[in-house]
Amino acid sequence: MRSDNIKKGLQRAPHRSLLRACGVTDDDFEKPFIGIANSFTDIVPGHIHLRDLAETVKMGISKAGGVPFEFNTMAICDGIAMNHEGMRYSLASREIIADTVESMVQAHSLDGLVLMPTCDKVVPGMLMAAARMDIPSIAITGGPMLPGKFQGKAVDLINVYEGVGAVTSGKMSMGELNELERCACPGAGSCAGLFTANTMACLTEALGMSLPGCATAHAVDAKKMRIANSTGARIVEMVKEDLKPSHIMTQDAFNNAVAVDLALGGSSNTALHIPAIASELEEHCVKVDLELFDVLSKKIPHIASISPAGEHMMLDLDRAGGIPAVLKALERVLATNTVTCNGSTLKENLKEVHVRDDTVIRPIENPVHEEGGIAILKGNLAPNGSVVKQGAVAKEMLIHKGPARVFNSEDECVKAIFDNEIKEGDVIVIRYEGPKGGPGMREMLNPTSAIVGMGIKSVALITDGRFSGGTRGPCIGHISPEAMGKGPISALEDGDIISIDIPKRLLEVELSAEEIQERLKSVKAPDRNLKGWLARYQRLASSADKGAILR
Repeated sequence: MRSDNIKKGLQRAPHRSLLRACGVTDDDFEKPFIGIANSFTDIVPGHIHLRDLAETVKMGISKAGGVPFEFNTMAICDGIAMNHEGMRYSLASREIIADTVESMVQAHSLDGLVLMPTCDKVVPGMLMAAARMDIPSIAITGGPMLPGKFQGKAVDLINVYEGVGAVTSGKMSMGELNELERCACPGAGSCAGLFTANTMACLTEALGMSLPGCATAHAVDAKKMRIANSTGARIVEMVKEDLKPSHIMTQDAFNNAVAVDLALGGSSNTALHIPAIASELEEHCVKVDLELFDVLSKKIPHIASISPAGEHMMLDLDRAGGIPAVLKALERVLATNTVTCNGSTLKENLKEVHVRDDTVIRPIENPVHEEGGIAILKGNLAPNGSVVKQGAVAKEMLIHKGPARVFNSEDECVKAIFDNEIKEGDVIVIRYEGPKGGPGMREMLNPTSAIVGMGIKSVALITDGRFSGGTRGPCIGHISPEAMGKGPISALEDGDIISIDIPKRLLEVELSAEEIQERLKSVKAPDRNLKGWLARYQRLASSADKGAILR
């Protein structure tokens, strides 16, 4: 066992002495040491229950003959960090989380690892660490929040953001917004729709890194506690079997996960996170890039319409059978020989599974849309690609042409929207918000939800930044190269005519290559006057089409 490095032999007497101070007994020195990477914090709703959940994981580990050691990582709530300087730290935190988990496991020679994330960057950060170290690892994601109820309708956080725009335009009263604010987020869990956190939980299960049913088991459901106990017991067996992430997260498993993402119409942020996780497995011949998303998007139909794209919530998805049922619906287009964390193949896991509600998880013969929920657009504005959640775009906006309204930050754009400066038909351009330009590639839920809430219909938004998983509409992000890298988006001026054709996968400006190059010569990037971690992140971050990983 790896842990023999800290517990066996004459020269490890000092190490054993320190471990005894932690309560380790003579018998424990013969057992596998299991780390629990817990992202508990009491300022993030998705994580406020993880301390109790960890105790159940420990019970499972101890019952199975292991010794649990819990440690903590950071967690940022994107909703709380939204639309101010704090959001610059959100994507960057993914790298800190990965490094923290790696540091704790390697420094203490742990034999196995239980990952306990919930929210957006914590899930991929922990999976990156597991892939990097390649020791037996299993995840238990914290689970979705229950939806709220407002005026007889199920609601979530996105309704509150859109409510701000509705009040501004006179479509909702302050009293109604106050009522909505108080009921939209009723307790523990990741926000109730298929936003980034829940999308990543679904893909973790589709990859085979969490037990069947884990992703949609809600934070307050006793089912989550039972899965936690089983997860603790299972990691001890995985250590004995030497079942590692590289055995589970194969190329076929990643293909399956991307297929599930497309079938669900999940968050566009997966186009950052899935490539980032896969990059840790390059030596195992795993590669995930935007091209894979685009190829599969034309083959995998969109079969479930979950908020914000549709009216169903994560609770409906869970009751319809969760991710096992989604996998069952897609079974004939998946690679089912992949091994999962429970030791069985995907095919074996799906033998007794069935879809419980085909109005929520539709058969692939009768999809919501013929293509997957995410599309990759290219053209003279995005030579290296851009990403749109096409499953959440109204049919009449799949093709759009209009004049550019150019802003060099999200803040400038939000002010213009609330000052009623945006006109129907405009194409809003927000630049210098990419991985290096932001830095940190801020999510832009405020401008998109303001547009929806104010009832502005025929406006598109393009950016080298990214969008919240709760965004809907013709919002195109991750434009690469970004403005800070002197990508074509940095050459745009107000009034330039921009063409968007999602069916043809095109994003272009009506400028010649020569004119773009001439304009780029005089482009001057804004000076962010950075210090600390963000300054280091800006120097090291790769472009969005590479997953914004540090290199």
